[in-house]
Amino acid sequence: MKLYLAAPLVLIALLIAASGMAALTRGWVLPMNRRHVRSPRLYGLGQLVAALALCWQVVFGLVISDAGTRHRGTLTGGAFLVAGLVVMLVGQLAGGGRAGSGTP
Repeated sequence: MKLYLAAPLVLIALLIAASGMAALTRGWVLPMNRRHVRSPRLYGLGQLVAALALCWQVVFGLVISDAGTRHRGTLTGGAFLVAGLVVMLVGQLAGGGRAGSGTP
């Protein structure tokens, strides 16, 4: 296993998952994304799916040694990542019930 690849990916996945949990439970989004996100809970769900996909990629890409299982696993992780990104995009486009200050 290549630890120099796995450690940063897992760290990034944990940070994305923490941000997703904050958005899912509290409706809190990072300040740089607040302007764009209209449905924070849906956006947080997408972040959790993307974090799961990154961890899935680490497990199947770096830990599993069987070639056939590795290819199917990383392909599934890629599908999860695309699904998470689509859910995050829908969270940016969906009209949530957020009360704004009235200024654009």
